[in-house]
Amino acid sequence: MKAGAIILSGGKSSRMGTNKALLKFHEKTNIERIKDELQHVFDDIILVTNDPETYQFLNIKIVTDQYPGSGPLAGIHAGLEASDYEENFVVACDMPFVSAELASSLVKALKHHDAVVPVSHGRQHPLFAAYQKRIAREAKSCIEDGNLRIRHMLEKLNVRFLDETDLQLYFEGSLDRVFFNMNHPEEYENARKWAESGE
Repeated sequence: MKAGAIILSGGKSSRMGTNKALLKFHEKTNIERIKDELQHVFDDIILVTNDPETYQFLNIKIVTDQYPGSGPLAGIHAGLEASDYEENFVVACDMPFVSAELASSLVKALKHHDAVVPVSHGRQHPLFAAYQKRIAREAKSCIEDGNLRIRHMLEKLNVRFLDETDLQLYFEGSLDRVFFNMNHPEEYENARKWAESGE
């Protein structure tokens, strides 16, 4: 589809104790798994990281934060600035069960909205969401004002929030699985078992 996919790999992985992006699932690293899934539907994939040498093996476009140390909002900003597309899907590198099908559906739902953000069990998922390239301006403004919470930026945008009922219209699989993210070693172990079982 004529849209970009942006993978954020900027966290320190302090709770995991090792780089979450490079954790193995079968013979693939987690970030390869995410990239390969997204390549099914997106023309262009960008990785945002402040450690570009580590990810050269992916053979995709890599950019660094323009505002290092400013968290995921800076990653969204850098990715959107670098994208050649108006419509983009953004995902964090700690979500091993990303669905290209759901990602493309979020992008298709953008239309005139600035962003489309899923909501599951009352929790927003701005790091598995679709954004217009133009909102990079708002991200920059928030960062320069010291407002680094993505939620703060979303309050200034025209956002379409999709709850479980809405999301099930686009996706028949397990939403809990898609939105699962790994922060601790036991969560990685659970994810690895799920992946190996093929559930």
